[in-house]
Amino acid sequence: MFGLGTSELLVVLALALIFIGPEKLPQIATTLGQAVKKLKEAIDDIKSEIK
Repeated sequence: MFGLGTSELLVVLALALIFIGPEKLPQIATTLGQAVKKLKEAIDDIKSEIK
């Protein structure tokens, strides 16, 4: 996933906890997950239109 290893993901998570705070992190993660899902769906739609 994005060329990140386990240690890099842990660093990103630690930084997110520091800057965002543990209270807002679940909400932001949910929003980010939904955005990634919509992006993947859009890419799949574009690929199917090209074929």
